Amino acid sequence: MLLMCYNNPAMTIIHNFAAFEGGDGSGTTTQLELLRKRFAGPGLPPFHAASEPTGGPIGVLIRRVLKGETALLPETAARLFAADRNEHLYGPGGILERCGRGELVVSDRYTPSSLVYQGIACGEELPASLNASFPLPELLIFFDLDSETALKRIASRPGRDIYEYLDFQIQVRTRYKALLPGYEEAGVRVERIDASLPPGEIAELVWRAVRKMPILEGMGAKN
Repeated sequence: MLLMCYNNPAMTIIHNFAAFEGGDGSGTTTQLELLRKRFAGPGLPPFHAASEPTGGPIGVLIRRVLKGETALLPETAARLFAADRNEHLYGPGGILERCGRGELVVSDRYTPSSLVYQGIACGEELPASLNASFPLPELLIFFDLDSETALKRIASRPGRDIYEYLDFQIQVRTRYKALLPGYEEAGVRVERIDASLPPGEIAELVWRAVRKMPILEGMGAKN
């Protein structure tokens, strides 16, 4: 697999930034909301919960593609994901601006999702080149769940995205596992969490990982 090689010494890490990753149905959105509620307590830094695709105009188009409402070539979708991410990072109120002023930003999906999902849909080279210059998160949490269980979780949803079927999700899990060591080699702290555990237990494991971030040192975040 080509996937992506993070051996570029110029590659930067965004401090105060974490990303949640995992296959569909792995619970990333649920855990981000639980983490947001925890940060409503006293003694903690400002917290911003983000997601990709974003709520911006490019992200809205991507969500229509994911729902099957708009048909685009996989290569076009890969370029849209990268454009949406560029706005998410560098646009007004984006990740870099918020992290630079001392906020903790956690995003439900970031570059690994493109390398995995678009890597399956249109081949590895294009997503790798489109995402090669994006900076890395300080922390990456991977929610690991077998694909059969994940699809059972999302079976009650009113509709499925174009990627939410078993064969594709099996590939997703395999590719995530192959991709994560490259992030670790680049200096990203990667935490793997068993997403089959009850949500409350997972939330505590997430908090244990997040509270090790330097931004939380000395701010009453040790419990």
